[in-house]
Amino acid sequence: MNGKATTTRTRLDRGRSALGPALELVHTGRAPTRAVLTSELGVTRATAGAVAAELEALGLIQVDSRPAAAGSQGRPSHRLAVNEAGPVALAAQVHADGFRAALVGLGGEIVATDPGCVTVSADPAQVLGEVVDAGAALLRGSGRRCVGAGLAVPSAVAEPEGTALNPLHLAWPAGSPVREIFAERVRAAGITGPAFTGNDVNLAALAEHRHGAGRGARDLLCVATGHRGVGGALVLDGRLHSGSSGLALEVGHLTVNPDGRPCYCGSRGCLDVEADPLAFLTAAGRAPGPEVSLLEQSRALLRQEYADAPVRRAAEELIDRLGLGLAGLVNILNPDRIVLGGLHKALLEADPDRLRAVVADRSLWGRSGGVPILACSLDHNSLVGAAELAWQPVLDDPLGALAHQA
Repeated sequence: MNGKATTTRTRLDRGRSALGPALELVHTGRAPTRAVLTSELGVTRATAGAVAAELEALGLIQVDSRPAAAGSQGRPSHRLAVNEAGPVALAAQVHADGFRAALVGLGGEIVATDPGCVTVSADPAQVLGEVVDAGAALLRGSGRRCVGAGLAVPSAVAEPEGTALNPLHLAWPAGSPVREIFAERVRAAGITGPAFTGNDVNLAALAEHRHGAGRGARDLLCVATGHRGVGGALVLDGRLHSGSSGLALEVGHLTVNPDGRPCYCGSRGCLDVEADPLAFLTAAGRAPGPEVSLLEQSRALLRQEYADAPVRRAAEELIDRLGLGLAGLVNILNPDRIVLGGLHKALLEADPDRLRAVVADRSLWGRSGGVPILACSLDHNSLVGAAELAWQPVLDDPLGALAHQA
């Protein structure tokens, strides 16, 4: 081996432990150039170059050495980006109104998606088999390598067993072994890589933190209502806070109206039944229809008929309930940012001043500046978050994870 090759190998050996952190920086868009990568990793330019070259050789990123735009000063730095033709993760989401499968690359980019279905049976094995079949068809059509699979479900998922403790809106049995079933279906379909399962709002929060409205936050609180119910999640220093057994942040069962509607949990006036799409349609005096999901019906009502007095009153009622719940969470958690998804995003956009005023009035810190409340910015963020579960082993150890799957 000549001297130049020896020097290159030495630099790579020194930087090999930085492969994972470097890939995560590119994956989350925080290292768009090699100069930024060098600074973020705290290594020499030569070591950063060797690390970038290794990640490019693995097919994970692209290094563009073309000069920067005219007029820039100093030596141009190589641009870094995820490899748009690289591996993908299979992501799936099941909710009360159907399921969807997708292929998601590095950078949180959805490469392909299946339209899914609009009915979900009470048999989790049947549903997850259909989900994986849809994903396997996408993979065959793409010809891409798969690093693993992730599934988002509207239920608390107990760790380490991977059981869905309360899939109330799916009519699945409590304690369904969703991770085991999903992993079995993934293996049976010949899909390589590990399989993971998580709560849909937890995964939406993870996706928003890495790729969306939550990027840059240290302590991110996400609250969302999808097709039914309300969920919450907390990301601390880049990692989901799931509690001792995966059950943290069941915010849907905060009481916001002691005399309110009966909740599935046995209590009354929980956020889950006071601030979800069904609650909004009911408060607005609109009977839900079978044509589209409750979420889509609620969004359409806000967009098209917000000027109608009953609709506006219903929206204000839900905003006040939601604001009361958020204020309690702010007092307990002291997040530096809140992102809202689903119907809550639409309510924020309909009347941002009212929601922020309720939170400020009810929270201890609101009058001294308050916490920013933003709308989630990613389409299908639970799908992207499910893919993040599958990508995590690669982000932790690119060489080891890809070699293990070879």
